[in-house]
Amino acid sequence: MTATPASQTADPAAAPDQTAFPRKRIEALDIARGLALVTMAIYHFTWDLEFFGYVDPGTTAVGGWKLFARCIASSFLFLVGVSLVLAHGRGIRWKSFWRRFAMVAGAAIAISIATWVAMPEGFIFFGILHQIALASLLGLAFLRLPPLLTLVVAAAVIAAPNFLRSSFFDHPALWWVGLSSSNPHSNDYVPVFPWFGAVLAGVAASRLAVSSGLFARLAEVRFGRWASPLDFSGRHSLAFYLIHQPVLIACVWAFSQVWPAQIASNEVRFRASCERTCGQSRDADFCARYCACMLDTLGKDGLDQLFASAPTPELRARIEDNASLCTARTDGELLDGETP
Repeated sequence: MTATPASQTADPAAAPDQTAFPRKRIEALDIARGLALVTMAIYHFTWDLEFFGYVDPGTTAVGGWKLFARCIASSFLFLVGVSLVLAHGRGIRWKSFWRRFAMVAGAAIAISIATWVAMPEGFIFFGILHQIALASLLGLAFLRLPPLLTLVVAAAVIAAPNFLRSSFFDHPALWWVGLSSSNPHSNDYVPVFPWFGAVLAGVAASRLAVSSGLFARLAEVRFGRWASPLDFSGRHSLAFYLIHQPVLIACVWAFSQVWPAQIASNEVRFRASCERTCGQSRDADFCARYCACMLDTLGKDGLDQLFASAPTPELRARIEDNASLCTARTDGELLDGETP
């Protein structure tokens, strides 16, 4: 009888059963990844329409669209955790890992450079690809931990921004952490806290799926031709991610050269965005008064500066002070029953 290596007789949580991992590629996961890519393209197309003035300002930043964006990002990161377990749960394949890490990190750096050149006021310094690269590295530490412990850590990471924000993290060098007193301006901001929690949830769920035999059963499921485009996209998710947004922007730009959007004044755009954001937590009467107050206190110069570029620290501080002033003033007016 051949002796069993000690590494295979250790705690199952530290050394998963090698036979529990599927030997075939799981088509369902590629299709799920493809569906996530399609929904991401839908969101980005709407963002592009907003950017070119075809959709009301602030549409994609509030309400259902904001929830939609968060669900998309969460699904991608959850699948990163799933893939990490399937690829390295039997043992970390370092050559394969570093090759994939270099591809994702390189793409993230390229996006940072490209957006810095194209739109420096909101360039992507730590977006979803940056998060995927770092989370893939950090996630290796959780591949052998008990799934329930990983879920507890995931919950803590997700909850952290609600309790641990501090001005200590306000320095730009620490923005990637996600615990600054206010979120910095970026067109794609996916910091470690809370988003790494979604990756850990994927790791934990995958560990449970492996031990229950769910992945082995999923590996036997095959879909029809209808799923081929989604399957193909899911297999080449990085290429799809890098290509789709430039193509969408180019299409909307080309359309705008023939049928340009009717661009509203800065005052109208600010008020529409302000009332849309305010309406998430207050009623329409309050928001109408509050946003009128914000317009008055901001003034034309401040408004022009706001729409010309990303807010400077001074302008941000001014806006925050104005927000506090206008909130108190509006609450006072409503309490006194004054007309707007």
